[in-house]
Amino acid sequence: MLLSHFTDNLAEAGCDEAGRGCLAGPVFAAAVILPRDFRNEILNDSKQLSEKQRDNLRPVIENNAIAWAVAHVDAETIDRINILNASIHAMHLAISQLVKQPQFCIIDGNRFKPYPEIPHQCIVKGDEKYLSIAAASVLAKTHRDDFMKKIHAEYPLYNWAQNKGYPSKQHRDIILQYGFTPYHRKSFRVKG
Repeated sequence: MLLSHFTDNLAEAGCDEAGRGCLAGPVFAAAVILPRDFRNEILNDSKQLSEKQRDNLRPVIENNAIAWAVAHVDAETIDRINILNASIHAMHLAISQLVKQPQFCIIDGNRFKPYPEIPHQCIVKGDEKYLSIAAASVLAKTHRDDFMKKIHAEYPLYNWAQNKGYPSKQHRDIILQYGFTPYHRKSFRVKG
């Protein structure tokens, strides 16, 4: 069972990203403030859920959250500032778009740059421990998957509707044969 909150009596946002290990597409991040009494038996790290479970959870999270926001950073920026900085930047953008400013942020993983005037705590595997981080992981993943399905129509050869930009063998082979698209991260190495 995931824990409700990390802090006592503070408006706390859980933050997570999706798409860090991809060859194509933006990195997405979400920030979510859940009510203290929010409970859900299915909600977990998005990687442990099926696509259908994630899609079903998304409106539950968006309709019940005190505040939520999703942001993304494109491939060109990822190439310029690197994927770690782009992931953190996307989280900062998501936090900045929340309609209620959190008093504390809990971040999935072990690396983060402080957001102005809001203390934070990094939590390794936080998406498996805290509901708000798990909720952020679901929103980041589902919003990113929708984006990848949309751009699949522009470049169907790369099969992003299926691989979502991750380095499947088929995706790598197609890049080696046909080259990059404007959505590909040129700084990532592609091996056959």
